[in-house]
Amino acid sequence: MAETFPVKPKLRPTSNKTTPTPESKYWKSFKIPKDIQTTPSKSLNYPITSLSFSPIAPHDFATTNSATLTIYSGQTLEPKSTINAFADTASSASYRCDGKLIAAGDLTGTVHVFDAKSRNHLRRLKGHSAAARLVRYPRASDKFHLFSGGDDSLVKYWDVTTEKCLFPLPGHKDYVRCGDASPVSVDMFLSGSYDHRVKVWDVRVCKDGSVMELNHEKPVESVIYLPSGGLVATAGGNFVKIWDVIGGGKLLYSMESHNKTVTSLCMGKVGREGGEEADQYRILSVGLDGYMKVFDYAKFKITHTTRFPTPLLSIGFSPDCKTRVIGSSKGNLYIGRRKGKAEESEDLGDRLGFGAVEDEPQRRVLRPSYFRYFHRGQNQKPSEGDYLIKRPKKVKLAEHDKLLKKFRHKEALVASLNRKNPENVVAVMEELVARKKLIKSVSNLDTEELGLLLGFLQKYSTMPRYAKLLTTLLNKVVELRAEDIRSSDQLRGHIRNIKRGVEEEIRIQQSLQEIQGIISPMLRIAAKR
Repeated sequence: MAETFPVKPKLRPTSNKTTPTPESKYWKSFKIPKDIQTTPSKSLNYPITSLSFSPIAPHDFATTNSATLTIYSGQTLEPKSTINAFADTASSASYRCDGKLIAAGDLTGTVHVFDAKSRNHLRRLKGHSAAARLVRYPRASDKFHLFSGGDDSLVKYWDVTTEKCLFPLPGHKDYVRCGDASPVSVDMFLSGSYDHRVKVWDVRVCKDGSVMELNHEKPVESVIYLPSGGLVATAGGNFVKIWDVIGGGKLLYSMESHNKTVTSLCMGKVGREGGEEADQYRILSVGLDGYMKVFDYAKFKITHTTRFPTPLLSIGFSPDCKTRVIGSSKGNLYIGRRKGKAEESEDLGDRLGFGAVEDEPQRRVLRPSYFRYFHRGQNQKPSEGDYLIKRPKKVKLAEHDKLLKKFRHKEALVASLNRKNPENVVAVMEELVARKKLIKSVSNLDTEELGLLLGFLQKYSTMPRYAKLLTTLLNKVVELRAEDIRSSDQLRGHIRNIKRGVEEEIRIQQSLQEIQGIISPMLRIAAKR
């Protein structure tokens, strides 16, 4: 028999194609919805100068092109309304934090404020002598202010209700074209200019100028805060830079991935559930080279690239991670929608001809509401989820509870004060307030019992959990029993001690408020990391 030897098969040449990563698949999943499949882009014939998503569901978005502001539905992606109240080309649309108002500037230097639903023209903020290219509302709960920047090199902080400029902020030496509001403080914002500088402003100390200045070394086209509030991304020329504002404006990284000028930045989010990359933020950038880049600033690398046929000017990403919109210099609006699980099952059912795919019906569980439940065998052993019904134990009432049941209100109050349990005393007082008998009970107390009550108020009236009720009661006691207090040295001593304790508590609260104002921005930044 001839000998045989194992022979290794010849190696096949490997493919040059790289396997797409899960994150690349995620960004490619933003496709044109089927209801607008016939029009791969929406042509508006004028450059899309800005995009803004409403922070409130269903997250409508607004675009500015020519002298028009158009609001699109976040559900159907079709135009809902158009505002033509601009005297010249509109720019820099911005929604208020509640999504009810929207503001935008124009080339005449006027900032316009509209009702996003009714399109009513609410305010005209006139103060710039040249085009207003930057308009932003604060991201947090401030609904009464906004800031703007223009080609007159000025940044202005406005009171929208009075249409007055609160603070003109000089400092830039060229056109102010971009800016962003801090995600952690309503008082701080950024502005970027063609003088290559990005300035950090704090309206609390704005009279002394900007609190920080960053040198991008190219005309700044876009600037955004990162979600933590401690990092800033700037775009200008063909690169994007990441800065550490908390660390004194230190440059962390410079990304040079575009071939032409980077025109716009926005924050995106990997919205997949589960996995290592869930809920991770990304920087999305677009440029005149027609590319959209996705940048992971935690690892300092590009994770995805998409090419478009026209130069790109603006980009927006919906807060619910479902819609991505890009505006071009030729008026094309590229809308990408990511399908959810419900939409995917509906599409699968449509392809099979059965409509939406539904889950299999679950078997009916035997419940106590069914008649058969009570006909189970008596010898059946109880299951793990069954409850053992026990005879209720006799409740032992406290002395003040017994007195309350007998409607002896003053005796119940005195009995709870003698027990010296603040929770029980406050509970008895609240019950007497509900019965409208607390004031009468206090009026009937003798001198010794009144001293007992004042001693309790001295000890617990400054405690936050009891302060609201006890301070109100203290004022009533002093008002009703003023003559008895004047005639007794012991009661006057209680009043002096109470006054001293209240003054000390006020001083402590003022000190705590000062400390809170210092550390609250740092705590918010630390919580976001």
